[in-house]
Amino acid sequence: MKQASSIFEALPGMEVPVGAISRGLADMWGATAAHGDPAPASDDSKAIQVNFVLHFGFNTTAEDAVRQFGTAVKFSRRHPSRVVVLCPRAGEQGVKQMFAKVYGECTLGKTKGDTRCCEFVMLSYLSSLRTYLENQVSVCLSTDLPLYFWAHGFSSSARLADYHYLLTRSKRMLIDSATAPADALTYPWPRPEGVRDLAHARLLPVRQSLGQFLSRYPMSALCAGLKTVTVAHGSAHPAEARVLLGWVKDRIDRCGQNRAAFLLKAPGNLAPQTLHLTFGYEGKKTFSWKADLKRGHALFEAELGSGRTTLPAAVSLLPPESALSEAMFF
Repeated sequence: MKQASSIFEALPGMEVPVGAISRGLADMWGATAAHGDPAPASDDSKAIQVNFVLHFGFNTTAEDAVRQFGTAVKFSRRHPSRVVVLCPRAGEQGVKQMFAKVYGECTLGKTKGDTRCCEFVMLSYLSSLRTYLENQVSVCLSTDLPLYFWAHGFSSSARLADYHYLLTRSKRMLIDSATAPADALTYPWPRPEGVRDLAHARLLPVRQSLGQFLSRYPMSALCAGLKTVTVAHGSAHPAEARVLLGWVKDRIDRCGQNRAAFLLKAPGNLAPQTLHLTFGYEGKKTFSWKADLKRGHALFEAELGSGRTTLPAAVSLLPPESALSEAMFF
């Protein structure tokens, strides 16, 4: 009896024998072309740029998996990719068999030669079959392209560390501290220099906006008399608030004699999609930045020795597919 995971079953694609994935991809593209939809004319026209493994852990629901799969598809429209999606099945009971699906799509650019295609291979497997997984994944990937590994919804850092092949071969390992285990950022990964947090990547527009505003003041004006740095957040963004506080601390530490206290707060009266950054000083200096991420509005207020400044600004987080790109390549 077939026993594939609910995640595997929820994802789109055409089921194929595990031993005939390449043939399944060819048949899929043939059927796509026969229906008049965009399809690559040859392997060369796919112009695949990236190998990408998306690993769904046991904390991933079927609905969440479909959402993250959509993010990977959107990413692949900009960066044509060969994506292998790992869908482990819980428990050791049932059919000791691996199942596979294939999915692909092409996006037409302004010219015929600008066709961009992505290919997905979904694999459903029991944990006991993990020893065979490395070979199956390597067969699905392009050997001459860089590999990126996105682990989503995993329940244990130690459990994920069992996938040594992916952790050591991948150029970047992507996690999201908003959903990852608490020790994910401090766990001794085989290549810690390659670990990237999607929460940090999402904050790129916020970091740029704050950096542009604060760069108009000398570091001496920002740091002299600084007593506290506080990030307050609503219920929707604790991970982003923690990352933002760490980013600000890293920059303030460059002042040298930094004695400020860095505080993270979640006051219950804040709207869910709120971030506030406040500098507390001795004397009359002030700085605050208040952002409503739902409405896309922020407000800077500062008095740092050169007159009071009030500046409204736009604010946003990167969309998920752009955060993937930021975390992978920068």
